[in-house]
Amino acid sequence: MTLSAILLAGGRSRRMGVDKATVLIAGKPLWERQLRILSELWPEALWVSARAVPPWCPPEIEAVFDRPPSRGPLSGLAAGLRRLKTSHLAVLAIDLPQMTSEHLNKLWGLVRPGVGVVPLHGDYFEPLCAVYPAEALAAAEAALKGSDASLQHFAQTLLRQSRIRVYDLTPEEWPLYLNVNTPADLPAKVGASNPVKVGVADSQKTGAYPIPPSWFSGSVNGRL
Repeated sequence: MTLSAILLAGGRSRRMGVDKATVLIAGKPLWERQLRILSELWPEALWVSARAVPPWCPPEIEAVFDRPPSRGPLSGLAAGLRRLKTSHLAVLAIDLPQMTSEHLNKLWGLVRPGVGVVPLHGDYFEPLCAVYPAEALAAAEAALKGSDASLQHFAQTLLRQSRIRVYDLTPEEWPLYLNVNTPADLPAKVGASNPVKVGVADSQKTGAYPIPPSWFSGSVNGRL
């Protein structure tokens, strides 16, 4: 099995007041943190999903765009699946500042040929940090043409089709999935040990982003 990865960064960040990707955590912008986490999976391709090329996007990273009309994060996920030349696609949202590469590697280790994995937090899917099989594209395209393009509905569809397995998050893993939507979220959700500053990061000051050279050339009911 082979892996590509995509960072979902196409939201408008209206409640944050600035582009979430540029929020600084411990002196580093979220985009840099999230791309580094995805790079530690050593994917064969790494993309950024956005409405236009973000000013912070490193030149080595390709931006992929939603097909209009955009219907939210599923449009970004579908854009990645359309480009896919590997067996699976790892997906990470820009606004999960406590996610770790160790946890993503754990999810990657749970996939099977033709089958991905989506975490479950109680009765709520966590589809913005998950691994999808290439075969999920058909369900994504159908959902985008239908009346319900929510990722919860999409995950339920894939589960019925046996295209994903469900990983039940432990209470210790719940904090990894805390997301930030407003400036008020940041101090409480990131914690005092990880200082937060909201602002627009200057990508020229963060240093060149290291890109691996290769980028250039189930259980019963699906539950684990």
